[in-house]
Amino acid sequence: MCDGLEVSEILKSELERTLRIDAEFYKKENLIMHDALNKINSTTLTNYFHISDGNHMSIKDNFSETGIKYYKGSNIYNFFIEDSNPICISENIYNSSSMIRSHLKQGDILLSIVGAIIGNVALVTTNEKQTCSCKLAILRPRIKKYSSIGAIYLKTKYGQNQIQKFRRGAAQTGLLLEDTDQLYIPTFSSAFITTIDDYVLKMYKISQDSKNKYRIAMSILLRSISTEHFIHNTDATIIKSFSDSFGASGRLDAEFYQKKYEAIENMLNGKTGRFTLHDTNFTPVSSTTYHYIELSDIGTSGNITGAIVDVGSALPTRARRKLKSGQVIVSSIEGSLGSCALVPIKYHDALCYTGFYIIDSTYYNPETLLMLFKSFPIQELMKKRCSGSILTAINKEDFLDIPLPDVDGKIQTEISDQVQQSFALRDQSEQILEHTIQAVELAIEESEDYAMQWLLDQNQ
Repeated sequence: MCDGLEVSEILKSELERTLRIDAEFYKKENLIMHDALNKINSTTLTNYFHISDGNHMSIKDNFSETGIKYYKGSNIYNFFIEDSNPICISENIYNSSSMIRSHLKQGDILLSIVGAIIGNVALVTTNEKQTCSCKLAILRPRIKKYSSIGAIYLKTKYGQNQIQKFRRGAAQTGLLLEDTDQLYIPTFSSAFITTIDDYVLKMYKISQDSKNKYRIAMSILLRSISTEHFIHNTDATIIKSFSDSFGASGRLDAEFYQKKYEAIENMLNGKTGRFTLHDTNFTPVSSTTYHYIELSDIGTSGNITGAIVDVGSALPTRARRKLKSGQVIVSSIEGSLGSCALVPIKYHDALCYTGFYIIDSTYYNPETLLMLFKSFPIQELMKKRCSGSILTAINKEDFLDIPLPDVDGKIQTEISDQVQQSFALRDQSEQILEHTIQAVELAIEESEDYAMQWLLDQNQ
């Protein structure tokens, strides 16, 4: 009857320090990791970092497309800040007295401390003006050299274990800033820190090259369809007859008839029916393990950043779409329409959220199809077609009604080459990240010399 149960014996002094009496906090895995850090020279995180959090002001109504970058949890999923399409605030708000504490500096570490993405880490790599929300903790190194090594350590199983075990709350869990003085970090040698710095710098340069390849691909596409220098029609006034408005479209919302949409459609001179939609429901087998992709798993550069791995019986009821490599998935939800991704071989036969449209095409190669749906003109036409009251989205019929432009075959090949290079570079950067994380874990478990030699062997 007691199979699977764990028993841990805890000293009263340890209870007094943590002020925690929940059994989950003292499970065997947590104790093993704690003991491993105690066996080496470790100290509390606050000895190496000043820890605060981001902005607490209510500034949602002041967000804009230009200005000072303002980061949320969704911007820090892959170690370096994803800032290709950030929300922004004005200089005046940025300079307000309440915002000064959340100004970011090069070398800061951002740590997600609220919700499902607790534990996500990103390194601030520039000194440009930028800030963040209170759902992110800001770890400012007291010793500059601990910036990269600190960020990598927090990504290790030891750093993540400590972060996760201090989660509190029921409906929405979070990590309290006052708990960070109980998180431990090893004291690493200068030689090991320098080694990790070198690999982080290499990783950063490769990731920037990846982003540049993606931008080139988008620029090629926009040039080919004559939209690179397109200027929106900002005239908000339009007069339509009943027959030209509701009588033709069934829509009464003024946004639908904005002149900018008509201008985009005229510029594209596109046609409907140039992609195929796959929306057949799939019922997961209860005992079979699947990769499951949610909206939060989509990167800003058309990539899938990760997936839930679980058996069919444990997956949510919205896991009902089966993917094939080479397909493109496009979010149908307004506010996340830009969450589009190309399905790689790794996720062939994975499942995805029913809020995605799954498409492919005989008119375009997969990379060009991806870039089309990531491009601003198609994104605008998707916004035009969104409807609903509680959850605004684009329905199937309106999605299929999106006109896509002609793209020359040679241009499509150029786009495909750039996107594939971008993806390959991103994979290389992510592999270096994984190796670097493992090296820090080996430094804790074996020795720094062993870890450095292992890291060198992996990257020759």
